[in-house]
Amino acid sequence: MTTSNPHPLPSDPDPSLPRPGLLRGVLAPVVTPFRSDLSPDPARFARHCSWLLAHGCSGLAVFGTTSEANSLSVPERLELLEGLTSAGVAPGRLLPGTGCCALPDTVALTAHAARLGCAGVLMLPPFYYKEASEEGLFRSFSQVIQRVGDTRLRIYLYNIPQVAQVAITGSLLERLLKAYPGTVAGVKDSSGDWENTRAMLAFAPDGFQVFVGSELFLLENLRHGGVGCITAGANVNPGPIDQVYRLFQDPGAPALQAGIDRIRAILQRHGPLIPALKAVLAHFSRDSAWRTVRPPHVEMGLDETNRLIGELEAEGFSMRGI
Repeated sequence: MTTSNPHPLPSDPDPSLPRPGLLRGVLAPVVTPFRSDLSPDPARFARHCSWLLAHGCSGLAVFGTTSEANSLSVPERLELLEGLTSAGVAPGRLLPGTGCCALPDTVALTAHAARLGCAGVLMLPPFYYKEASEEGLFRSFSQVIQRVGDTRLRIYLYNIPQVAQVAITGSLLERLLKAYPGTVAGVKDSSGDWENTRAMLAFAPDGFQVFVGSELFLLENLRHGGVGCITAGANVNPGPIDQVYRLFQDPGAPALQAGIDRIRAILQRHGPLIPALKAVLAHFSRDSAWRTVRPPHVEMGLDETNRLIGELEAEGFSMRGI
């Protein structure tokens, strides 16, 4: 089977429409705030996104794993995305997650993001069927690209096999890049395996952007040609992580990396990570509503929260301006 595209993408219908730019640096998969009835809270979401952009994040990977995105419906994601742009968040700083189990859902979210002028989309493979073949995964991504049919579309493949149980392999990546050069713009490797990321960096053609999925690998990624990280830790620690990004060639960069590693280790010791991040946000913002998670997640208990906050404060951690 040929990997060429049998349905070439159309030209933009209006050249005045926004076109995506390339994001680099530190991106947060933004945690989603919920009201007491478990409905999303667009106003609180927009405030947190604005704080992140003002305190070290280059962009926002909304609707990522840390966002509890797979607990959100398509209409809820669309409402939150519209709320961000209405609140003044530039679409060019957004990389929304659009990968769903259902092809029409992925197409709807991806097309909307492209029309808004988002920098791109972060796309999980279809993850319900765990034994999907490479051919099946290739066809899934291909169908999304063809059905969206927008030359502004930039897809960042999301590799998180320990959660999705479906991996983005090197051979699949090679096929997609050959068939859709430019449209397949990058990858977020959340495998947690630096050797896997290094292999992607060695394989990547010029202009292909490789993000790591944790700040723990940020310095190594940058020193091997990567462009940044898309990391849960940026929800609460964006400034110090951004320092590593900006000063990665500086002799003091390893010490900066060690500092963000210590904070990440504390967060992970008190996991699961999503309730832990929300507990930290609730404490430092003095807004207990942040503790709310959607089932199947369960909020962190108060005793565990106190231990977590105590360890963070012993490291001098703070969230200025939150």
